[in-house]
Amino acid sequence: MRVLVVEDERVLADAIATGLRREAMAVDVAYDGAAALEKTGYIDYDVIVLDRDLPKVHGDEVARRLVAERSASRIIMLTAAGDVDDKVEGLELGADDYLAKPFVFMELVARVRALGRRSAPPLPPVLERAGVRLDPGKRQVSRDGVEVHLTKKEFAVLEELMRAEGAVVSQEDLLDKAWDENIDPFTNVVRVTMMTLRKKLGDPPVIETVPGVGYRL
Repeated sequence: MRVLVVEDERVLADAIATGLRREAMAVDVAYDGAAALEKTGYIDYDVIVLDRDLPKVHGDEVARRLVAERSASRIIMLTAAGDVDDKVEGLELGADDYLAKPFVFMELVARVRALGRRSAPPLPPVLERAGVRLDPGKRQVSRDGVEVHLTKKEFAVLEELMRAEGAVVSQEDLLDKAWDENIDPFTNVVRVTMMTLRKKLGDPPVIETVPGVGYRL
């Protein structure tokens, strides 16, 4: 899941981002409304965690523009104002959910996940290909009936390959889906992750490298 955290309190923004990354989400951060609109202009986020009281461009205006542009991103608004009128106003602006500060972090995680499920296109509950079985809901992988234990990044990479249904997935696409904008585009992290993933899936190899293009399963 790709998430954008928009919050001008930098300590809070970075803490939210760190916590969501620990929950296996790819997270970017914007500290004002203008930066948020710039990022949403070229990145398709599943969920946007949007503070209302933002500098440069107010959070309400960010929500209005995203709705006007028919953005598919789901928005959860954060605000220090938690009375009913504020919640109604936020939802009428186009937010999909609303959470008042202070909040319990795991509630935010649950709400982000729920919105992510709503933004994602329908997928089969279980993905199967070449003897590999991946259950996104249970976070389980097996090959020929034998369970395979993967790290969060290995799981995310394998899921992208299986969703492609035999099509080639480029390194850039894998970086975009399984990591976030802070990753060095020239890093060898995809190659290293692919190497450990192949080793764990065993023989015969099921992941093919297409030179100069990417990978496919």
